[in-house]
Amino acid sequence: MTVRRIVPNVQSEVMPESREFYELLGFEEVMNMGWVVTLASPSNPTAQISFFTRDETAPVTADMSVEVDDVEAAYAAMRDSGAEIVHPLQDEEWGVRRFFVRDPNGRVVNVLGHR
Repeated sequence: MTVRRIVPNVQSEVMPESREFYELLGFEEVMNMGWVVTLASPSNPTAQISFFTRDETAPVTADMSVEVDDVEAAYAAMRDSGAEIVHPLQDEEWGVRRFFVRDPNGRVVNVLGHR
């Protein structure tokens, strides 16, 4: 399994201000669904940060997102290890398949793959 990118997820009540702040560092908006905004570096598109008001399709907002090339294998590995699955594997309308798992530090990780 290959990790394609890791994105910190920040819960925010000040989305426009957050976007403007990170744009000063050279980030550009690459996704905006209203409840989640993702910014990326134009020179290194896998360098990203996401801001959430809440997660519309999951019970919690994940602390980070990890994109992998085989989300089915990642899910099986986590499930088989006994890790706490916070949100089941499912397809999302914006073209990803994802699940949430809790790491040993109590952080929730959104593990995803693009369909």
